[in-house]
Amino acid sequence: MESVARGGTRWKRFAVVMVPSVAATAAIGVALSQGALAASFNVSGQQFKVSVDRLDGTGFAQYGALDTQHGGKNVPVAVSAFKSAKLKGLCQSVVIPVPLFGDVSLKLSAGNGSKQVEAKNLFIDLDQLDADATFRGIDIGVAAGDINKGPSIKKGDKADPGSFAQQADSATLVGVKQTAWATSAGTFKLSGLSMKVSKGKNECF
Repeated sequence: MESVARGGTRWKRFAVVMVPSVAATAAIGVALSQGALAASFNVSGQQFKVSVDRLDGTGFAQYGALDTQHGGKNVPVAVSAFKSAKLKGLCQSVVIPVPLFGDVSLKLSAGNGSKQVEAKNLFIDLDQLDADATFRGIDIGVAAGDINKGPSIKKGDKADPGSFAQQADSATLVGVKQTAWATSAGTFKLSGLSMKVSKGKNECF
């Protein structure tokens, strides 16, 4: 099944319009221990952008949840998860406003050329995605608590086990552009990692 995702998610219509959406983000300078993280965490009040030239993943699942920002505010997200994924041309960027100085951009890239980024037990909390996607063996409308093809609901996530979810045996996404709040992974191998800090806005897209 092929689907092309465009635009952002509106929470009131989430159960109807939630589209298959996956991409990968990198934790800057941090190697995460193997195995899915035991609990979620409070997210910052700032989103970041991620682009990927191509993602090939197995064991896909997606469900709706709420992320909690520092301070207690909840934000709706689509949690996209993979048991394993390989990515080409990964870019992550965040623009940080600094008082009396202006914007500072932090930009990371990996998996370019013949090298690939590899991830296991990958969870991405996002609210907007654009991509050309092909899903194999997809189930749409499964209960979130009954996911069995991809990772189940992550411990600590604010998600209703009886709510709308979808899953697939595998997926390929091309030309991924997404805005995300958080990422968790069991392992994240960043081949050819490059990170740059610059003044002004220097984003992936």
